[in-house]
Amino acid sequence: MTKHIIYILLAIFSNPFYSQNIKSIQLRPLSKNSYTAIVPLGTSLHLSFDDLEADVKDYRYRIEHMNHNWQKSRLLSSQYINGFDENTIINVTNSFNTLQSYTHYEVQFPNTNTVITKSGNYVVSVLDDYDTVVFSRRFVLYENAAIIGLQVSRSRDAKHLNTQQTLEFSINHPRLRINNPSQEIHVTLLKNNNWKETISDIQPTFFGPKQLKYTYTNKTNFWGGNEYLNFDSKFLRNKSINTVRIEKGPTFQHYLYPYNYNPNLTYRYNPDINGQFEFRSLEGNDARTEADYVTMHFSLTKDIPFTNKKVHVYGAFNDFKIEKATELFYDFNSKAYKGSILLKQGFYNYTFATVDENKIVDTNEINGTFFQTENQYTVIAYFRPFGSLYDRVIGVGTSNFSQDK
Repeated sequence: MTKHIIYILLAIFSNPFYSQNIKSIQLRPLSKNSYTAIVPLGTSLHLSFDDLEADVKDYRYRIEHMNHNWQKSRLLSSQYINGFDENTIINVTNSFNTLQSYTHYEVQFPNTNTVITKSGNYVVSVLDDYDTVVFSRRFVLYENAAIIGLQVSRSRDAKHLNTQQTLEFSINHPRLRINNPSQEIHVTLLKNNNWKETISDIQPTFFGPKQLKYTYTNKTNFWGGNEYLNFDSKFLRNKSINTVRIEKGPTFQHYLYPYNYNPNLTYRYNPDINGQFEFRSLEGNDARTEADYVTMHFSLTKDIPFTNKKVHVYGAFNDFKIEKATELFYDFNSKAYKGSILLKQGFYNYTFATVDENKIVDTNEINGTFFQTENQYTVIAYFRPFGSLYDRVIGVGTSNFSQDK
């Protein structure tokens, strides 16, 4: 369970030694402008990624059903899938007219080989020829068996009045018989589709005949954080938003405007997409295979380096992971943290995170945390009646924080 934006990083569903040649992983519904893999049961999900080795490999995908706490459920694959839980990815395309060659892989499910029949938490993994898990992603399929009402507001805790946001919600279940809500119902609160920022293991504060209410002062509080920074690399040769300089090399080198560290930062509204990203290129017709890779150079100016802490670029572009490729290093000559990441052309949100010696990650230390920040919250309700083998997802509620609340 993670209660705050400061958390101990747990890489549960990813192989830390996966090939650095695997880039641009996306798992999303087919509908445009949707960044979440939390969808109604039966919705088509699209999984795609690039392999920079630019050859053709026999990658396979495997789908596993999980419990509410992301442990493997007791169901057999035949009990939640019509067809096969593991299949070869056959939709493979080579990049076209790009400096960085790559092979693009994609698969959509449900498909003729895989039809998921039950709601719940799922993990889709991609395996290579040696049955090694290359990467994994989570997704959630839900039923509309309950109505989730969610309200996000400024924290009522005087200590965190200016820095946190609180969630109040209800689960209305007119068609479900819930005999023991404290044992049969579990909920997960999720911030900005980031599974590193969740709250769980909370009990209802009110039990009604067909309704459960959750109204807490502290237990359902999240740090507000700050709006994400952004850049747009849709042009290879011309500067776009927040790009100060472009150089040509084996790949194009885009240098972003330095971000100045300010411990007394105040909140300023800046529209964002909550840490997400979107591939696009105005120099090609199909961003999937004609968008090139750009080396993005990041810079964070600070007069003296942090003591016993590392600085990383943080965002959904790598599933909010802290890894070697995202680390910035302090340059004493320019008094700035600097680093670069190879990313496919597109529009990206990102922020900066500090990591201490205990691997505790803090995304508030550099950018601050404010109650005004626009964030998207999701409530996922799980139901396992007595004697059942798995957790159904009976409903999902979403809401964005508004300063008017």
